[in-house]
Amino acid sequence: MNLLFIFNSIALGVGLAMDAFSVSLANGLREPGMNVKRMFLIAGTFAFFQTMMPLIGWVCVHTVVTYFSMFEKAIPWIALGLLGYIGGSMLKEGFSPDEEEELTQVGGGTLVMQGIATSIDALSVGFTIAEYDFLHALSASLIIGAVTLAICLAGLKIGRQFGMKLAGKASILGGVILIAIGLEIFITGIF
Repeated sequence: MNLLFIFNSIALGVGLAMDAFSVSLANGLREPGMNVKRMFLIAGTFAFFQTMMPLIGWVCVHTVVTYFSMFEKAIPWIALGLLGYIGGSMLKEGFSPDEEEELTQVGGGTLVMQGIATSIDALSVGFTIAEYDFLHALSASLIIGAVTLAICLAGLKIGRQFGMKLAGKASILGGVILIAIGLEIFITGIF
């Protein structure tokens, strides 16, 4: 491992973490009273999936590459479906005529779906690190996860700050952000 390897892994982590950052921002908007433990749980979930997906991609390249190439075409559709569903639910909640919006915690199932949806494109990183041996692939994945953790914590903190100011419309803004991310992943993946 050299400095270039570390730099490339960090750069890859930053690029991959942008979707997770945006979703973290939306989660912070939705839950402005979030405590530090919860912030680490959410950011840790995104970091876990961002760490595992490149490794899974690497394993696929070294074992079942033909099956993975067929699955790769479905990645944009899966991300669009998951983030569209979660974002649509948040929009519905934000526009419901009930009394004032109740800012609630993101549930465990939703958090896992967000983690998968924002990191599923990281599966294809397994192709880019295919020439690495397992130790290098693991190291790159751990660096990607650490970068994701830091970026998501920043997103949650920023979202919390704005969530306090936007308390009445946080679900609407969060839903729009999630749907936009889903569309961006879909459009980028298709073209």
